[in-house]
Amino acid sequence: MTDTKERANEIIRKAKISAGIYSELTQEDTDKIVRAIHDAAIEARVHLAKLAHSETGIGIWEHKAAKNLLAAKLVYEDIKNEKTVGVLSHDEKTGVTEVAQSLGPVVAVIPTTNPTSTVIFKSLITAKTQNPIIISPHPSAGKSTAEAARICYEAALKAGAPDDCIQWVSQTSQELTHALMSHPDTALVLATGGPSLVKAAYSSGTPAIGVGSGNVPVYVENTADIKFAVESIISSKTFDNGTVCASEQAIVVEKSIAAALRAEFEKQGAYFSEGSETGRLEKICVNSETGLMNAKIVGRSASVIAQLAEISVPENTRLIIATQTGVGKEYPLSGEILAPVLAWYVADNFDAALKLCIELNYRGGIGHTASIYSNDNHKIVEFGRLMNAGRVVVNTPSSQGGVGGIYNALSPSLTLGCGAGGKNITTENITARHLYNIKKICRRRENGRWLGIPPGKIVDENIKTDDINALYFRNQ
Repeated sequence: MTDTKERANEIIRKAKISAGIYSELTQEDTDKIVRAIHDAAIEARVHLAKLAHSETGIGIWEHKAAKNLLAAKLVYEDIKNEKTVGVLSHDEKTGVTEVAQSLGPVVAVIPTTNPTSTVIFKSLITAKTQNPIIISPHPSAGKSTAEAARICYEAALKAGAPDDCIQWVSQTSQELTHALMSHPDTALVLATGGPSLVKAAYSSGTPAIGVGSGNVPVYVENTADIKFAVESIISSKTFDNGTVCASEQAIVVEKSIAAALRAEFEKQGAYFSEGSETGRLEKICVNSETGLMNAKIVGRSASVIAQLAEISVPENTRLIIATQTGVGKEYPLSGEILAPVLAWYVADNFDAALKLCIELNYRGGIGHTASIYSNDNHKIVEFGRLMNAGRVVVNTPSSQGGVGGIYNALSPSLTLGCGAGGKNITTENITARHLYNIKKICRRRENGRWLGIPPGKIVDENIKTDDINALYFRNQ
């Protein structure tokens, strides 16, 4: 424990020195560093994707290369013109000047599902806000996470960044991660991962932005374009073998179009499991003791999962869809499964479909993301109003729609806020604007707004509201 504490102290000490030097740089200096990280990450996107896939066995390396590109290019384009250093604005009328203030050392916890793209993303937004970052990798992705951090760090140094602006833990442990998160000089914990990790971040005593699991219901309403909806859902749920937390987890369809939707899914490579097959699938995908998804199936292909569950599927199977009759712990597949496996629900009508989606939302994805395919604007708005989700994506692949910047105007991000429902501070896609404080220099105004009210009137209980208002507005 003493060695762990000493390691944490040394890492944070270096980060504090880096923060001091960072604060002396101009916006132009800072933007040069951010651009350098962007360029280096794009150049290394394929190398890092292959390394992450070979180390973890999770997902599809080509899709990981796309994630790396998203984290580098789309995030950079979103933040490159944002002012994050010095005076942000001045209002002559109010006399208020807003000044950016960096936070200090940021501890960033990285998930095994996105070990390189998350490093790129967090390195960019912390560099843009002049915050030194300390990267704590998942134990099963230490090599690829460290390589991504090294590439970003060396590029930043060449562009004039201070030493130790990006640090990474080569031999991570829960004890060291906790020591870093709870260190009194850590300014912020930026945690992306499972529920236990997020809980630890919020329990560390340090301000934290942590995002948890998603359990995304996708509602296919009876006015939807069925072929289009199926193409979108499959492209989303099979992207990197379903490892994006915003990916669809359950399909809810109205009875009137259920047969047509199922036929189209089967036509496009989905396999529907029934009865005992679904029972075996549940045992493979979910740990019966903890009720949590089995880490061994995360990011694995549909064919691998089918083989593990002893289900015979056609060679071209891209997705397994399991018919369900309820939501809750007794229905294991009604929760989050980060793999190409979906639950299937048929509802009698719009109201019943909404009820199912809300139940799924509260099964473990409160505040995260919900999806609807529909051409009825009234029902789209009603669905969005009732879902407790930070992002409601419409006629859009949920994985790509949730992370933003591709199909919509959401800020591109690999850390998706879930708001109060998900025990997060915000529902927004986390980006640079969440990583600096805004100081307000407030100049004295010529007249105080309440000073025209005589003190005797203020304390006189017989003076009524109308009298106070008359005195107040007369002196403005």
